[in-house]
Amino acid sequence: MAREKVIQLEGVDHGASEGRGKEVLDLALSQVGFIPNMYQNMANLPALLDTYLHGYRLFREEGEFTSAEQEVVFLAVSHENECEYCVTAHSMLGAVKSQVPEDALQSLREGKTPGDPKLAALDRFTRTMMKTRGNPKREDISAFLEAGYSEPHVLAIVLAISVKVLSNYSNHLFNTEVDEMFAPFRWPE
Repeated sequence: MAREKVIQLEGVDHGASEGRGKEVLDLALSQVGFIPNMYQNMANLPALLDTYLHGYRLFREEGEFTSAEQEVVFLAVSHENECEYCVTAHSMLGAVKSQVPEDALQSLREGKTPGDPKLAALDRFTRTMMKTRGNPKREDISAFLEAGYSEPHVLAIVLAISVKVLSNYSNHLFNTEVDEMFAPFRWPE
């Protein structure tokens, strides 16, 4: 699935950046402790990276999902968008930080439904939102709610999709190189 770099801009070097670019990269550094390659690319338009960081943080803090459920949503969206960088990064986060069960993580990486019924419902509904461009059938929403989720969860998925579109599409354009710390979880395998 290797993609050609479409945008010829280089990633913004945090140490050499100035003004608004430096400000938003400083924010990124404070939030995650390092500057991922994806952020360096997005910083070519500081408003893009700033919007991403803001939405990402709000999804994490206010989306009402567990950490593992958050990774399920991010993996489902990134897999649907065929984003090598984000599937790789969220696989590492899912395995190391969020404790996504190994079998569920492998299923998500393969584009299959996890065996856990609640995670399966979350994955299914997130992919339905992607495939229908945010226009699910009433039955899709009912099945999601019956699995134990709420209407605010539906809206949190909209937020997650929005954030991941920013990063997935940017990664496609830049053919973003996977950071070394994520490399053991490279996707596709």
